[in-house]
Amino acid sequence: MITGGAGFLGCALAEALARTGDRVVVLDILHPQVHAGRGRPKRLADSAELLPLDITSSVNWDAVLKLVQPDTVVHLAAETGTGQSLQEATRHATVNVVGTAQMLDAFLRHDSTPGHILLASSRAVYGEGLWRTEDGRVFSPGPRRHADLMASKWDPGDFPTGMVSPVPNRMDTTPARPTSVYGATKAAQEMVCSAWAAATDTPLSILRLQNVYGPGQSLTNAYTGIVAMFSRTAKQGETIDVYEDGNITRDFVHVDDVISAMAAALGPPVPGERVLDIGSGESTTIATLAKLVASHYDAPEPLVSGHFRDGDVRAAFADIGPAKEQLGYRPIWSLLEGLDSLFSWIDEELRQ
Repeated sequence: MITGGAGFLGCALAEALARTGDRVVVLDILHPQVHAGRGRPKRLADSAELLPLDITSSVNWDAVLKLVQPDTVVHLAAETGTGQSLQEATRHATVNVVGTAQMLDAFLRHDSTPGHILLASSRAVYGEGLWRTEDGRVFSPGPRRHADLMASKWDPGDFPTGMVSPVPNRMDTTPARPTSVYGATKAAQEMVCSAWAAATDTPLSILRLQNVYGPGQSLTNAYTGIVAMFSRTAKQGETIDVYEDGNITRDFVHVDDVISAMAAALGPPVPGERVLDIGSGESTTIATLAKLVASHYDAPEPLVSGHFRDGDVRAAFADIGPAKEQLGYRPIWSLLEGLDSLFSWIDEELRQ
């Protein structure tokens, strides 16, 4: 069972699982922000059974579990807009936290505890993560203040911009200190699943994903997917707006690499709980990304505007060593190759 399975990641995962011959049941509300037509997505595998429903409804869960008792649950259903979450905190908390709790309650109510739960979490749980000073001191800065952003003080902490550097996110050393409402709901989602899984002896895998991009990403949802957003802007011949000073950094990981990690995690479950970081392991500035995208479409030179978004983080990239060790995870897509695959898909989509 894949909750949120008609979305970007869900369709890709359902396709991979369908090839193994597994029965795949997809639950998805088909929200118009993601699914403009609210019909069955064409990228969803034909063999996947789609049940359009709201996971925050106990009535819906009762109906589903009378029909299906899943062996494995991949929990993807979530509201994901970092900026949007500040204005729509109730919506994000309801889907991400209450929806998760409704699911877990229903499993016990129907005596249908799965043999393994895989939760797709986010690097947003780390917030600003850890940073290092020039003399080697590591510190956890917490959220950047609105007043500092207004003053174009971009790096966190009481240091001039450029005097400190970020440390890779790693589940066993980086504290969870979310700086956005979205990140806070994902951290709460993790904790709810962790407590429930420990009490029920259910194996739990939590994958904290970095910035996923690639074919199948929504081209209409303005709140997720900076790579797709930049591509859409450049393809229209418009100037890409690069926030802050352009030196925001992200770990851009291709969807195929993420699906390979999920497929590996869905092998024989390990007892208890495991938490792993999934990304490319590489750090790229958004200015670099914008220039690559603009160049491909012969769009105007990106504009570094100094705009900012409250709750956004300055830097994020993953230490994927534990994922390599425990899952055999090996990302194979370089950013240039991954962008080419996305551009080709976008061109094909817009021709249809």
